[in-house]
Order: sequence, then C-alpha cells, then structure tokens
Amino acid sequence: MQAEDMESSMESPNLEFEYGDTDTLTAELSELYSYTEEPEFALNRDYFEEDFRSHARGRRWIELTVEEQRAYVMRLLDALEVTDRDKRLKVARAILYLAQGVFDECDTEVDVLHWSRHNVFLLYDMGIFTALLELLSMEIDNNQACSSAVRKPAISLADSTELRVLLSIMYLMVETIRLQTEDDRPEWRTAREAFKNELGSPLYNGEPFALLLFTMVTKFCSMNAPHFPMKKVLLLLWKTILFTLGGFEELQEMKVRGRERLNLPPLPEDSIKVVRAMRAASPPASAMELIEQQQQQKRGRRSRRSAFVDSLEGDSPFPKKQPLVKQDSLDTYNERDPFKNDDARDEEEDPEDTDSGIEGEVDPLDRDVIIQPPPPPPPLRPPTERVNFPKGLPWAPKVREKDIEHFLETSRNKFIGFTLGNDIETLVGLPRPIHESVKTLKQHKYVSIAEVQIKREDELQQCPLTLGEEEVEETPTEMLYLGMLPNLSQYVIALLKLLLAAAPTSKAKTDSINILADVLPEEMPITVLQSMKLGIDVNRHKEIIVKAISALLLLLLKHFKLNHIYQFEIVSQHLVFANCIPLILKFFNQNIMSYISAKNSICVLDFPHCVVHEMPELTAESLEAGDSNQFCWRNLFSCINLLRILNKLTKWKHSRTMMLVVFKSAPILKRALKVKQAMMQLYVLKLLKIQTKYLGRQWRKSNMKTMSAIYQKVRHRLNDDWAYGNDIDARPWDFQAEECALRESIEKFNSRRYDKNKNGDFTPVDNCLQSVLGQRVELPEDFHYSYEMWLEREVFSQPIQWEGLLQNP
Repeated sequence: MQAEDMESSMESPNLEFEYGDTDTLTAELSELYSYTEEPEFALNRDYFEEDFRSHARGRRWIELTVEEQRAYVMRLLDALEVTDRDKRLKVARAILYLAQGVFDECDTEVDVLHWSRHNVFLLYDMGIFTALLELLSMEIDNNQACSSAVRKPAISLADSTELRVLLSIMYLMVETIRLQTEDDRPEWRTAREAFKNELGSPLYNGEPFALLLFTMVTKFCSMNAPHFPMKKVLLLLWKTILFTLGGFEELQEMKVRGRERLNLPPLPEDSIKVVRAMRAASPPASAMELIEQQQQQKRGRRSRRSAFVDSLEGDSPFPKKQPLVKQDSLDTYNERDPFKNDDARDEEEDPEDTDSGIEGEVDPLDRDVIIQPPPPPPPLRPPTERVNFPKGLPWAPKVREKDIEHFLETSRNKFIGFTLGNDIETLVGLPRPIHESVKTLKQHKYVSIAEVQIKREDELQQCPLTLGEEEVEETPTEMLYLGMLPNLSQYVIALLKLLLAAAPTSKAKTDSINILADVLPEEMPITVLQSMKLGIDVNRHKEIIVKAISALLLLLLKHFKLNHIYQFEIVSQHLVFANCIPLILKFFNQNIMSYISAKNSICVLDFPHCVVHEMPELTAESLEAGDSNQFCWRNLFSCINLLRILNKLTKWKHSRTMMLVVFKSAPILKRALKVKQAMMQLYVLKLLKIQTKYLGRQWRKSNMKTMSAIYQKVRHRLNDDWAYGNDIDARPWDFQAEECALRESIEKFNSRRYDKNKNGDFTPVDNCLQSVLGQRVELPEDFHYSYEMWLEREVFSQPIQWEGLLQNP
C-alpha cells in the first residue's frame, strides 16, 4: 500500500482547477438532491401529469403556447391556497416538476436545462416565489412537526418532505435566475434585477429573505427542529447571498468604484487575474523522502574514516556538498510523499519544529563524503512542466503609512535623537540614503478603503455635533448587516457547529448535531450495494455542506469588509471567539490529497443525467471506481475558501497569528502544499509567511524551499521583517487586550450608527410650551372611537390632588 501511495503521489500532476463563484450549473443543480431522493423525481412527474391531463387533454407542456402555460400556472397557484396539507404537497410537487424542466418530455440534458430556465422565469412572473415563501414560513412555525421530530429516535427523509419540496423549488428559482446567459430575453433581464432587489430588500416580514434562512439554521442547531433539511437550507442561503450581494468579480468592481469614490489611487493589479495566471510549485520534500534519499546516498559512499581524510586534503569542500543543496530539486523529488498523517509526527515532536522540509541535516562526518551523482538524464516531461523562475514578481509591493511612520521614527531616533510623531514629510537631519528609502516607500504606499473608514469613524466619534449625521447608503449588504446584528453571534456559532459536524476529521459524538436528516432513507439498507451507495451519499452530503458554509462565510466577510471595516471585524471576532481558527486547522489535519481526490459521487445518479438516460445496473465495482475526474471540484473549492477565511481572520492581527503558532499550524499547512494548485498554495504560503518569524531559525533553515516559494508567490511589504524575526522581543502577546480594544471600537461604531437613542446627552430640549403643545403627535387610526371613554376613565373620574403640586418633593 505504501509503495502504491508513493507511486501515485509521484505521478500527481498539476490540477487544472479554475476557481470561481460556483461550479457548473449542472453540478450545482445535481448537488441539491441526495441520491436517496432519486425515486421522488418520478413522483413529481406523476403528480404533474395527473393534474395536467385534465387540463390539457392529450397535449404536452412544451406544445402549449405561453398564454396557456400561464393559465395553468395560475391554476396551480390557486391550488396552493387549499387547507388540505396533502393536496398542497401534490401541487407543490407539480410546480417542482416544472422547475426541474419537465424532463419526461425532453430527450437530452440540454433540453431539460432549457425548459427548466423557461419555466422558472414563468413561475417567477406569476408570483410563485411569494406564495412559496408564505408556505415556508408556515412550515417553519409548525410546532407540531417540530415536537414530533424532537421525540423521534431516528429522523429520515419522510420527516422533511414538505420543506424539501419548497426549498428545492426556491433553490432552482434563485440559481437559475441568478445566472446570466447571452441569449436571455429583455424581460428576463428585467425580472432578474427585480428578483435580486426583492431578495435583498426587507420586503419579506420586514427583513431580507436570507434572515429567514439564518433563523432556520439557528433553530436547527438549537435542536428545536431536527427535521429541517439543512443541506438545502445552506445551499439556498449561500446562493441568495451570492445573488443579492454579488460574487468575486462583482466584489472587485465594487472595490474599484469604492476607491474612486474616496479619491484613492487605483489598485496596482487585478488580484483575480494575477492568481489565475499563477502556476503551482512542486511541494517541499517530506521527512520520509529525505531519509530515503540519504540512505541511498550512504550506500554508495566510501568508509567514513578514509573519506574524512580525503576531504581534508581536497582544495574546496563546496562542490562535494552539492547533492544536499536541493534548490533545483523541485521536480526531481517532487511528490513522493504517501500523504499519511503519520509522517507529521516527527515534525511536531521537536519544539523548534525542525521538520526537514527541504534540506536534510546529516552527520558532520558524512557531509563531504558523498559520491557525486552522474549528470541527470534529459527530462522525460515536456519543458513546460518544469518550474521556471519568474522574470518579475507577480504582485506589486505595498507599504502602509504606518510602516513609513515607523521607519522614520526609528531613523530619527538613530540619527537625530528625537521623533516628530506622525510626520512623514520632514527629513531634515537625516542622511541621503534615508531620503532615498523614504522616496521608494512612498512610491509603493497603499491606502486601503478600511484605513479611510477607520479614520473617518474616529473623526465622527470625536466631533459628533460638528460633523453631524453620517449618510449611510442603503445597500443590500447594509440591510443584511442591520438584520443580522441582534443575533449575529448565534448565526456564526450555528454555522461553525454545522461545519464541525460535516468535517471529515470530526468523530461522531452522541451530543453532536445530526446533519443527515435529509439523506437517510426510512428503511435502512440491507444489501452491500445499498450500504455502499448510502455511504457515498452521506460523504457527498457532508462535502456539500462544507462547500456551502465555507463559501457563505467568505462572501459575508468580503462584503462586510468592503461595506465597513468594523462590520467585518465584528463577524471576524465572533468567528475567532467561536474557535474558528482551531476548527479550520483541524479540518486540514487530515490526508488532504485524499480529500481533494475523493470520488464520493455516482455520475449516473446525478441530475439531470438520471432523468434523461436509462439507468444502468449499479455494481459494487462501479461504485468503487467512482468518476474519472482528476480531483473533486467542491472539495478543492472548500479548501481554498477555508484558507482564505483563515487569512482574513489573522491578517494584521498579532494575537491571532500567535494562535496559529500555538496550535502548531506550520506542519499542517506545509502538508497542504502537496496539492499542486497555485491558488491553494498561495493562501497556504500567506499563512506560513505571517508566522515564519516566530517559528525559530532552525525551522527557517530546514524549510528554505518553502521560504523561496513565499518570496516568489506572496506580495512583498517593503519593510516587513517576515524572514528574520528581529522584532519578536518587542511584540508581547496579549490576546485579551488586543481583542478588547477592537471590541470597544466595534461597539462605539454600532452604537453611533445603529442605536436609536444615540446622542441622548446632546439632544436639545424644547422648553417652549406653545411649540410643545403644537407638535403633531401620531395617533392610532381607531383613536377617535375610544377617545371619550379614555377621557372619562383617565381624566374625569380620577381625583386630582392639587395640594400635592404645592408641596416640596
């Protein structure tokens, strides 16, 4: 097994993965359904045809005119209003069949997607989404279903039938309308904008639609509604946020517009394009590889004593050391690691973490005695596969104003003996090289939107009356934050609980959340084939939940950061306090190559393939073989998202960076470099860079190839001493003080911007009797009906103690 693992890892090629907001439409639609739900496709069709036959009399849906289709949808809409629960469910299944693309009347998958798109826009135009929303609210508040589910020892698909049907229709509508295509009709484009505004505005019970889904998540995690189909809820929540707030491309455009609005210089580069143009580096050698390599080299050496004597007589020892200097061995020794968890034990035992990432340490007597290997044979692979060192670095260097101030403060102390505070213009008394340095730093000075927002917030806090009210633009992000703020910590904790329950490294516990309610069938499998199929379905189910949560959290962090830095900081702090950092590290402390290449899917059962083609006979061998894909898109997507979240939580936060060091993240992250995908490697290297100075000289010495990769791929901060660690003694680690100071700033921001009773001390008091009596008071509509009774009861029948007014209080 070890030999097979080593052989497969040596042949591991670059992963041709393109990161984006989502996978292909077909993949995103197929992930909505569990394989256990497969029989329900036929059920939806049967209920539709049973009702449609009486209406169309022998005609097919695709043969009807648009007006006839609208008339039939209106009939279904009326039928949704009936009180009989079973009849409502049948109508909902008929609507779901329409949204799925009337697949029984189609010959190919393309036809199914075409009619699905046509029908979804028709359903939206007829107001189906609003009707479904009312039904969903009824199901959420159905206390009888919740209490019976709580009492049940085992929950299955049957307990969430109504919810699954409603959520499936809503997901198909959101996902289909969200995607733009070139051949969209003008009325479809108008409908898309209208639907986007509806979902992002507080039109549904005075709050955005996403908040209703967040409420479902917290209710499920508090064990009050264990029958909720959480995978569908999370997928719909993620796609709703993606649709209403925008994806990564839109974020980049919003960032560019935001900088223009604040009169900041344009971004030095488009980060999305830079990352897509990057190429993966071969991973560092593992401890096992180095040991094996040294043993092979020792077999060919002469006796230690004679070799040592010869080495003393030689002219120079340097040529004989060349086999140990593996600067050009990125391809020679790449990926022979079997990716087992065991190979990390040696890495974590040494407090200095000397995990021999690149250069092996050999006995001093052995250093000069290794026989020179013959010249390497010509490469078997095409030259494009070799690592070519870039002519230029991919990122333009950046410098913060704070860094320039620190540099000048140090220089003034050294050459003049006093400082000038935050002055970065005065260079009197400083030598010419310092002038040149400051000039270079200013050329690469970068002011972020967050820095401008923090500065503006400080001014508003100091001068509330002079600067007046801040004009807050009612963007979808702002409305979502306002709605989430009262229960933000509950939402964050619930999402992390689900992420923990779905993580492959989590052990099943009796008190953990059961996230399999919408995948387990009523009757458990009795054959080996059924058990294998259910096992694949359960693993796939967990992977999809991880994908949805990781993408959702990343979107929220990015949008809140762009909207206002303190909105981002409060979500980040809730994540940190809920142990998000160790949770993500625990997720990566597994055989990450196995996770990324997992084959937990059965292609013939994926929608829409399963409803168009004949179902072949499934065998244990075909299930074991899985698909032919080189990697699992959703798992690689999830890993990159989690790494990006970890980067966002720790960037510029000294205390959180120290948490990475304390939790021994370096060997875990280094193993993640085995995945040959440029974007994933970039975010791993970023996380390693911020903690490099705290890992000790021995770690840096043993991991020179990782250090080189950081230099090549990660953006440079011109006076960031990341590779040497000279300022460690000057940076005490006080986690509590840093987080408390940040929390104080966040609370001041929330109080000033969202507290209805803000500035109570500064509100002017009206002392004029006439103006007070002349103020118009808003009274309820029915006030004049009961006004006389109120006067009689509260005024005329109450004795007034006039003497009491004359007495001193």
